[in-house]
Amino acid sequence: MKKFTKDMLIGDILNQCPGCSEYFIEMGMFCIGCPASWGESLQDACMVHGVDVDEMVEKLNEKMNEKSDEKADGKANEKVPEPTK
Repeated sequence: MKKFTKDMLIGDILNQCPGCSEYFIEMGMFCIGCPASWGESLQDACMVHGVDVDEMVEKLNEKMNEKSDEKADGKANEKVPEPTK
């Protein structure tokens, strides 16, 4: 399984794990539907919002592990639509 890193783009993270959007909202990044935010790195977003990037990476990877477990159980079919341009 691929792990998230601080230099990954937010769009790539959300494409792989739509449920991770809750953590971006938690850090005050309410504009995750904006196309510009999808091209921002996780590290840059965390810096702007005053969030520890290492903690965020840990949360995202934990969520991804949960998603993988659900998928193995046949429970996960979530998909977040791409932002409109």
